[in-house]
Order: sequence, then C-alpha cells, then structure tokens
Amino acid sequence: MSFKVTFTTKWADFDPNRHMRHTAYNDYAAELRVRYFRDQNFSINDFTKHNIGPILFTEETSFRKEIHLGENITVDFKIAGLSKNNERWKITHQIFNEAGKLSAIVKVYGAWIDLTKRKLTTPPKEAQHLFDNAEKSEDYKEIIMT
Repeated sequence: MSFKVTFTTKWADFDPNRHMRHTAYNDYAAELRVRYFRDQNFSINDFTKHNIGPILFTEETSFRKEIHLGENITVDFKIAGLSKNNERWKITHQIFNEAGKLSAIVKVYGAWIDLTKRKLTTPPKEAQHLFDNAEKSEDYKEIIMT
C-alpha cells in the first residue's frame, strides 16, 4: 500500500535564503510516520495506552533539490527493513517538491521503547500489524536480531 501526504509548508519552515531549512524535512517525515500509524489504527492514544513509543537510533537526510518558500511538498513512507517480531524497523521517506521532483530522502532506523522500564521492547499484539500493509523500498532487507 502506497502511503503519502501532501503538506502545505509554512513560514517557519524556511530560512533567510528562502528555502526550506534542513530540519523541516525531518519534521515532515516524523509527522508522516505518526499519520501512518494512525491510519493503521494505532494512534498516539494507543501508544499511551500500551505505554510504548517509537525511538530513533539514526536519522539520515540526503538533499537533492531545494524547496522554496510557498511550495507544497509530498512525503511518502516505505519500509526499508523489519525484524522478525517487528521490534526494529527502517523507514525511508522521499520528499517531493511541488513540481514532483525528488527534493530529499530521509532514512530512519528505529525501535519501540517501554516508557516505564525505559528499555527496548517488542510491540504489543495490537501493534504487530503496523507494517503489514506498508510498501517496501527497493532496498528492503530483513533486520537480523543478534
């Protein structure tokens, strides 16, 4: 299943050079992940109910084309890796400018954390489905837990 959202950019997203500031790309990727989880019937309230949260180990952004003040952007979601029990995951986001040109790629590697124990955890059964419908990236690889 393809998942993407078009966002209306805002003044605060831009720097004095009138192009989108580097951290705004990551903010939109994070917003897209939350919306993806919500659309998979696991909202922020469900995270709270199960006392878990997503955490990132790495976040890498590659910039390709500028996004200028006033442009809208489209961000997509593809799963690039997943461990057997869904405890670790890699997600790739492509960000396109208003003309549909690839402007940036955001890659994240993350896991779930138990918010009480402050330890990594396997998601509850109610969250095991989260990546079932996700489109896989071309470079998808299973994450082997050692």
